[in-house]
Amino acid sequence: MPTTLADLTARTGLDVLDHLERQVSVPVIDGLQAQGDLIAVPAGLVPGLSLPGPGFLWDEVPPEGRELLRSASGGNPHTLIADGGTCLWSTYVGDPENLALGAVRTTRPAYLLHPEHGGTGLAPGTYLIRRQREGGEAPARWHRAGRPRSVFHRLVAD
Repeated sequence: MPTTLADLTARTGLDVLDHLERQVSVPVIDGLQAQGDLIAVPAGLVPGLSLPGPGFLWDEVPPEGRELLRSASGGNPHTLIADGGTCLWSTYVGDPENLALGAVRTTRPAYLLHPEHGGTGLAPGTYLIRRQREGGEAPARWHRAGRPRSVFHRLVAD
């Protein structure tokens, strides 16, 4: 039976905004996906990624969920939800882009829930969870300071 947004909100006690349909089935995919400023990347797509070994520096995700990221202003959390004993979380990752919040290793579908964006499902596997970044011009003061004027990246605030 598919998991619905209502199932996830009942499990966690978190709510979603009224514009979201709570009876909709939450899709579970095994590819790259985004939820606001949170990006889930299959580990195999991240060259140079370093993860802790099995059973070392991984925490079990409780059935009521684990908050991964909250907006800079203190609102709307991104929460990871999984059945007990099926999903692990680690912040001990080596991410060559330095955007990682952590990594998820799951043997059954796991879900990301956010009040504004609803839910999305991660198929069994290992994923790097990153913050989104935007590119743009470097601030002018960098150029005057003699640093190369190249692409400047900033984290996106959800």
